[in-house]
Amino acid sequence: MIEVKTPAEVAKMRVAGRVVAEIHEVLRDAVVPGATPNDLDGIARRELTDRGATSNFLGYGGFPATVCVSVNDVVVHGIPNDVPFESGDIVSLDFGAVVDGWHGDAAVTLPVGPVPGEVAALLRDCDDALWAGIAAMSAGKRLREIGTAVEKLVRSRGSYGLVEEYGGHGIGTAMHQDPHVMNYRTRARGPKLTMGMCLAVEPMITMGTAGTHTLSDDWTVKTDDGSLAAHFEHSVAITPDGPLVLTALDGGAGRLDALGVATPRGLAE
Repeated sequence: MIEVKTPAEVAKMRVAGRVVAEIHEVLRDAVVPGATPNDLDGIARRELTDRGATSNFLGYGGFPATVCVSVNDVVVHGIPNDVPFESGDIVSLDFGAVVDGWHGDAAVTLPVGPVPGEVAALLRDCDDALWAGIAAMSAGKRLREIGTAVEKLVRSRGSYGLVEEYGGHGIGTAMHQDPHVMNYRTRARGPKLTMGMCLAVEPMITMGTAGTHTLSDDWTVKTDDGSLAAHFEHSVAITPDGPLVLTALDGGAGRLDALGVATPRGLAE
């Protein structure tokens, strides 16, 4: 069942989304050579407490941390450890928060210091794919148009592997809700997008093949061929005035304006 939110509930989700966006900014500054994934987890825990929020990752299915930290060939669900980041690494941070029972969820992949041009392109292209998917979110369209937009962008940029085993999801009073949001085009149209639907869109691409496997910890997902992977995500509400990116500080206005997509301004504050 797809949970449809009222405007007042979307406003509450925006509060949770801003907490996620603010803490992502703090974590971004902490991704430096010598820092460890456990350092980031400690920061995330402190920042959640300071904002009166709780973690929707800690304890979820037994996950032991507040943030997934996935380094280099880890696609998603990396468990924090004490291995320091090195210059040239790339680090994916998947992080969420709960405020007054409403969830926010977002992910970003960051370079640790300078990285080669093709690695910087991997990150840029995955981020652009996320925004292409968000730009396709308007009332009256079908769910598959999100995945179609993501895949079209990815395929236009090179021979990346587009991970299909994992995707986005509905979000609201729980972190993971219906519907599943695929990152590739499908024959099935999926449900019609309606005002009040809130979806997390999260493409994952690799510099090699798309195959992945899960380690014995039952969480860490790596690329089969050892290639680098990128992961970007935002939680988005469909409103009468366009998509509202709940987990972006500006509500997504900057990126979506550049794509010619109208966005609501009131809730973006």
